[in-house]
Amino acid sequence: MRASNVYIGNIVLNVTIVNMDTRTYHHGDLRAALSKAALALIRELGAEALTLREVARRSNVSHTALYRHFRDKEDLVAAIAEEGFGILGREMRRAGEAKGTARKRLVLGGRAYVAFALRRPEHFKVMFSTDLDAKRHPDARKAADEAFAGLVALVTACQEAGQLRAGHTLTLARVAWSQVHGIASLAIGRQFAFKTQTEVLAFTEEAIGTVIAGLS
Repeated sequence: MRASNVYIGNIVLNVTIVNMDTRTYHHGDLRAALSKAALALIRELGAEALTLREVARRSNVSHTALYRHFRDKEDLVAAIAEEGFGILGREMRRAGEAKGTARKRLVLGGRAYVAFALRRPEHFKVMFSTDLDAKRHPDARKAADEAFAGLVALVTACQEAGQLRAGHTLTLARVAWSQVHGIASLAIGRQFAFKTQTEVLAFTEEAIGTVIAGLS
């Protein structure tokens, strides 16, 4: 920032000129660009390499610009988790609206869960390695709760249709969640011998069917 005299005829105006970092306004949607850079960094080097300094550098913006959107690394991670849970929640609701039996919709929900992890492994890793503080990041916590509620709804529908045993809905939902989450984690960690995602998803459907049979 500097002061400068501007002459208009015989009138002298003292004008303060602000030197803005032009990099700050390089992006139309800086918040989204920062999240994208963070995800790329996680994909390349792992979550442990995530730092605000490196995200700013990769986004070609100043630290000042970054801090307008995220107070610290925790804020950035929560934003990524919120985005991921939002997408996953929509996928679970879409499964719940599908045609067919309640059992089929539960299978589709599990398949959607694993497909999401395969499609967005960086989001998946952040979502389930972050302790979302409901007070500090209420929107992220809400998105996570709504995604799980989608699974609970699918389990409830199966119980009401007599395709899962009655009672302990939350416990049954957690069993189903543990199953698909384990498959998703093993798949993105390349611990399966499957060569394609299609094979992973086919196995997912078979595994969920086995769980349903055991809980029916």
